[in-house]
Amino acid sequence: MSLYISREASKLWKRVYSETATEINLLAENWKYIVAGVVCQYIHGLAAKGVHYFHRPGPILQDAGFFLLPELGQDKAYMSESVFTFIFLSFVMWTFHPFFFKSKKIYTVLVWCRVLAFLFACQILRIITFYSTQLPGPNYHCREGSKLARLPRPDSVLEVLLINFPRGVLYGCGDLIFSSHMIFSLVFVRTYQKYGMHRFIKQCAWLIVVIQSLLIIASRKHYTVDIVVAWYTVNLVVFFVDHKLPDMPDRSGAFFLPLSKDSRAKEENHKPLNGNAGDPADWRPRTQANGKILEDGNTIHAETVMNGV
Repeated sequence: MSLYISREASKLWKRVYSETATEINLLAENWKYIVAGVVCQYIHGLAAKGVHYFHRPGPILQDAGFFLLPELGQDKAYMSESVFTFIFLSFVMWTFHPFFFKSKKIYTVLVWCRVLAFLFACQILRIITFYSTQLPGPNYHCREGSKLARLPRPDSVLEVLLINFPRGVLYGCGDLIFSSHMIFSLVFVRTYQKYGMHRFIKQCAWLIVVIQSLLIIASRKHYTVDIVVAWYTVNLVVFFVDHKLPDMPDRSGAFFLPLSKDSRAKEENHKPLNGNAGDPADWRPRTQANGKILEDGNTIHAETVMNGV
């Protein structure tokens, strides 16, 4: 038993070491995109704090979701946050699964580059939207009579630039259309829908996001319009941005790193079998001998043309 555990631990260590080396190489090539994505998250947080200074509490607007869903109350407001935390942590852990599991389809660095690009595009639209019109917040701390409904005038620029996390995020007001929680959840679920490998988990993920939507409305944290707009806006943005970004290599059928500047010289030895560069799963090693190209044990005759090179 101890020998088996020792052998498996050794395999796990080698897998983690190998994956770490691979991801470090990818991070060295893509660190600018990661840093830009993180900076955009700060800008989004700064914009959400800024609109809180303009928020004016008022009567809650008439809302179909408020009419259909009973109010949970302040003592149960944690329910939607708990669901969101579960989605967030589950997705983060999934993105790091290549370090520990043999079956893998993604590169951690590359998937986060895509996720941050999706978030940036959605959050830019969100900033434009909630600065265009400030609605009276329906959340308990944003209503008339609450001390948190309005932020006092800042004494310095530094006070504005410093984001009180997570209190400033949980108790913000004015950044309503459209829901930031739904942006993150939908981006995560759509990413897993494309790159995940378990159909049942995909179905459960969509169901959980629907439940989260209903809980947010029942908790009176957002108007129904904030949720509805998020559903179609995020899905459309991810759809179009995803088609503009280069395809991410699929590791389920091959274990080659995406081509970098240093590895382009090896491109001729790893060409797609179908002659197209679209599907990374079609990449196979090729060797050449006596004017013939050998692919997976099958001999394919290739006409050689001498160009004097």
